[in-house]
This record gives sequence, structure tokens and C-alpha cells, in this order.
Amino acid sequence: MPPEATAEDLEPGDVPGIARPRARAVLIGQEAAERAFREAIGAGRLHHAWLLGGPRGIGKATLAYRVARHLLAHGAGRGLPETLAVPETHPVARQVASLAHPNLVVLRRQRAPGAKTLPTQITVEAARRALHLFAETSADAGYRVCVVDCAEELNLASANALLKLVEEPPPRSLFLIVSHAPGRLLPTIRSRCRRLGLRPLGEGEVVRVLRGLGEAVAAHPPEVLARAAALSEGSVARALGLLDPATLALVDEVEALLRAPDWRRVLALAERLSGREAEALYEVALDTAQRHLAAEIGRRLAEPPARLAALAEASERIARVAREAATYNLDRRPVILSLFEEVAAAR
Repeated sequence: MPPEATAEDLEPGDVPGIARPRARAVLIGQEAAERAFREAIGAGRLHHAWLLGGPRGIGKATLAYRVARHLLAHGAGRGLPETLAVPETHPVARQVASLAHPNLVVLRRQRAPGAKTLPTQITVEAARRALHLFAETSADAGYRVCVVDCAEELNLASANALLKLVEEPPPRSLFLIVSHAPGRLLPTIRSRCRRLGLRPLGEGEVVRVLRGLGEAVAAHPPEVLARAAALSEGSVARALGLLDPATLALVDEVEALLRAPDWRRVLALAERLSGREAEALYEVALDTAQRHLAAEIGRRLAEPPARLAALAEASERIARVAREAATYNLDRRPVILSLFEEVAAAR
């Protein structure tokens, strides 16, 4: 996002000072996924709807816009393209970056005129307005492309509006549906898409992406970037959050308490993470506990299955308690306390 953007310009997933996926010319670590599109374009068998699945922050939206730029700039049917890259100086690249291309529509959460905050879902009204593109004639007889970012934010009505077009797409239409959890999408939409899973990035790839995100990120010491990448589980979005000193300090504190619980410190931590202003740090604490349990399972694979089952069950119970607290807006302090109790009991 450009640094000069105002509060009214904010979009879901924005990080101050970092370009949005539609403005990024480089895609790192998803060569296999890009190859699937190149081969489909080259063979003249580009399916009309693709479901791009995988964890948040691994390049799904960046790939979707990369595909959109290529088709809007070059079309299809010209043989196997060597790359889907389009120079940043190309008119289409500029139009896509500013969402000004007449044959591109992005289905996402949008702030209503006069509203102070973004809605929590993609409304059916927003979906119908965006998808009106497909009821019109293409501006240049080329492809019309819809990027859905992301599918989890569709409600039932807006998902059904999308389904109608995916079921009966106009000629030369392409739907690129970004999903962090494809299993939650309507089965009727999933069944009409070609599913393409993107993998978590390697630590070195995460570092490369971070260094390419701008001076503010690249200026961090190499050891900080490496630590954030190591803890990121292959997600650049997660790594960006871990560049904050307070976040890394919390990770260190939670890891130390998981290894050797000090219940007075655990109680103090639960109190600190209970407020709404601590939302991000609370999520980091939950992630750290799950990562700790996963590492324990990997380290103890030679032990009897019952011991490993105890660790897996502890992980499931922590996730269930956290989900219930979020669903019913419950006090977070018991969640944090149960997290440490479960890990201690599973040893």
C-alpha cells in the first residue's frame, strides 16, 4: 500500500508501506503453480474457474493478479508462454495496479460510502455490482477476469451470486478465487473449479520476499529477517508480524513458559492478552503453542503412539477452546491458562 494512502483507501490485508499483491511484479516460490497456468494457456485449455488454495501470505493473490495481467495484456492461444510476467511499465500492469482495467473486477470487502469501517463480509450487493462486468460485452473482445479475494469473506448470498456465473460463464471469462481454507467454500463452487494448491514458502524464499517488500522491511538486520522466516511457517504475512520486537519478545516468553511453566508469569500473561487491544499478540501466543506441539510431535516420533496421541489431542483441545471463545466472545484468560495446562499435561 502506498504510504500516502488515507484511512478511506484502506483495503483488507493492507500493510502500511508495502505494495498490494496486484502491484507486485515478482512472484517467489510458486513456480509449480505458475507452470500449471502457463501450460493451460499454452494448450488452449484454460479452465474458466480456478480455486487457489493454501495458507494466508504465500502468494495466492499475487499469482492471481499475475495471471490476470498476462491474459489482459496478451490473451491466450499463442503457444506456451515462457513466463506470465508483465513489465511494471506496461499499460495493463498500471491499470491492474489501480483497478482501472475495464475487463478486470475484484470481488472483495469494500467500505460503503460514509462508513467508518470495512464490512466483515462481502455483501451480495457488492458481489452483484462487481459481477455486472460479465453481463456486458468485453471492452476489446478479450478475456474478462474476476479475482475473488478472498472466498472465506463471501456470505451465503454473495457466494450464490458468484456460483451463478461460475456455473454458466460467458465466453472468455476467468474466475480466480483465492481461498485460505478451500474446504469451507460452497461445494457447488468447489466442484466447478480447477483446484490449485500453493505450498508454504521455504525460509530462504520468505527472506527473499521480505527483502523485496521495500526499504522499511529490508532494513531489518539479517538475523531478525531469518528468525521471522523461521517462525513464519512459510507465510510472508506471518513473517511480517514477527518483525515487530514486541511480537518476537512474546514468542520467546511463551516458548520459555511452555518449556518450564511459571504459573505466576502465566497468570500475568493471560491478563495481558485478555484485552481487545492485544488481539494480534493473543493470536501469536496461540500460534506459538501449536507450533511448539507440532515440533514436539516431530521430535518424539520414535515414542509409543499413545504419547504422540496425547500431544495431538492437546493441540485439538487448544484449537477448540480458542474457537469457542471467539465464537461466543468469551474471556480470553481461561484460553491462555488452558493452553499451558494442556501442554504441561501432554508431556
